[in-house]
Amino acid sequence: MATTYTVDASVFLNAFNPYEVGHEESHRLLAWLQEQSVPIIVPTLLLPEVAAAVSRGREDEDLARQFAATLSRLPHLVLVPLDTSLAQQAAGVAAQYRLRGSDAVYAAVALRFGSTLVTLDREQRERAAEALTARYPAEALAETA
Repeated sequence: MATTYTVDASVFLNAFNPYEVGHEESHRLLAWLQEQSVPIIVPTLLLPEVAAAVSRGREDEDLARQFAATLSRLPHLVLVPLDTSLAQQAAGVAAQYRLRGSDAVYAAVALRFGSTLVTLDREQRERAAEALTARYPAEALAETA
């Protein structure tokens, strides 16, 4: 089991929405990580990503702001600033592994901190797995058992 995880916005959003397929696994994984005090290392990009998705999907600006604010206060959540150094590393990861920009930022954070990347994005998981340990939430949960 990894000692740290980098969890993509897709997993936080999936855990937030009980109507999505895979919600239970995402929710259980995030709860387990918090209960076990496992660091979740994410880029600051997480906050606008989840706020945008909630605001657009639910058409509720207040809920979107509250969700992002609540995430930012989670114990054991480490927010890594997207500074020039991380942006350059992410650009290299994007080019080398043919990842979308935001996906490359999460992969760069996972690489920088040696953490396991957890995502629901098949393309991100498969392409990032060339460089780091990448898991779907259900796979990460299975490894905790």
